[in-house]
Amino acid sequence: MIRTIQANNKSEFEAIARIGDRGGAPDADTEATVREILENVRLRGDEAVRAYGLAFDGCVPDRPTLTREDMKAAFDSAPCGFRDAITAAAENIRRYHEKQVVRGYELRGEDGVVLGQIVRGLSRVGLYVPGGTAAYPSTVLMNAIPAKIAGVEELIMVTPPGKTGEANPLIAAAAFAAGVDRAILIGGAQAVAALAYGTETVPKVDKIVGPGNVFVAAAKRMIYGVADIDMIAGPSEILILADAGANPAFVAADLLSQAEHDARSASVLLTTDEGLAERVAAEIETRLDDLDRGETARASIDGNGLIIICRSDGEMTALANHIAPEHLEILTEEPMALLPEIRNAGSVFLGPWSPEPLGDYYAGSNHVLPTSGTARFASPLGVYDFVKRMSYTRYTKEALKAAKDDIIEIGNAEGLTAHTASIRVRFEGEGSCASEK
Repeated sequence: MIRTIQANNKSEFEAIARIGDRGGAPDADTEATVREILENVRLRGDEAVRAYGLAFDGCVPDRPTLTREDMKAAFDSAPCGFRDAITAAAENIRRYHEKQVVRGYELRGEDGVVLGQIVRGLSRVGLYVPGGTAAYPSTVLMNAIPAKIAGVEELIMVTPPGKTGEANPLIAAAAFAAGVDRAILIGGAQAVAALAYGTETVPKVDKIVGPGNVFVAAAKRMIYGVADIDMIAGPSEILILADAGANPAFVAADLLSQAEHDARSASVLLTTDEGLAERVAAEIETRLDDLDRGETARASIDGNGLIIICRSDGEMTALANHIAPEHLEILTEEPMALLPEIRNAGSVFLGPWSPEPLGDYYAGSNHVLPTSGTARFASPLGVYDFVKRMSYTRYTKEALKAAKDDIIEIGNAEGLTAHTASIRVRFEGEGSCASEK
């Protein structure tokens, strides 16, 4: 049974803190294993990748690389309903993310000074997609489409092969719809290592995005600096704010939508109505028996499920900002009225007809979201994650001459006389600069 408590300015924060500790860093054995894999792949390339593929996946495909033609064949062979759904979802995601495109600018002064910024897509990005029991075509769309909109020149997807050495056909189909340039059938920490360091088969990339198990997450954490990464994602979480008018069946179903992900997932309800809390708790128990992943959802609800009865809407929004959830649903009479009070959340779903799975699959907003309270400072994945910015500056001689004394003054204050000499040498014999110090 999901735990229910009354907010009293103490108990709720203690309970939230316990749930917040459910993620944690990988254990020492995992880190040691991943470190060894990374080093072996760095030194031995494809040979090490194949050896780990045999050890962990049980097979190495004879033809590990999928071209666009291969992905198109998978798309054309997919069930008609899936093709239609994935195409519609891809269009929604594109329409939403095209608004995120950031363009460069240039400033020109009458003194001949030119300042500017250039925004360019990354040259090459690697996308990790789980391909075993946790095979999510939607993940391909959410990661690949913003990358291509950003102007990434080459997007390479890695995904584990199936037991027969083949690609998951729905993931391959989604890769075609999302614009992936090529796919390579490798998985695990060895795939992350191959993308980070490059091998004979896998080119070195500038950034690695996409979810994975604890070994994949640890590998991404360790290669940061060799390549960029999107984020270190923790267990999934949902927070719902609801008042007396909320439908308890809707609330329970939405809480369970995240509980089925992982035993460490967190499902939390904040409500101002004690009666709703009781009805939701009972509804959860009824629905758990009918879930395909009921055992996982039960472990999540028992370990990380929580209902907090609050004294006001203001207390609910304050707690929501404290939790900074990955997913936030507002199921109150006027959900839009509470939206301005929300500062910290990955993605917000407003009203009874906007359940969280709508964002997971279809609406267009990204489902790659900050977890574990990092929504206090982090944002959903977007086009801006796949670009880099480069500044440029051009001064005329007259403009530099007008600025030289100020530059030298600052350089002298910092004790960097070679910096000031770089300015002085350009005007030797033309009169005094700022005084030496």
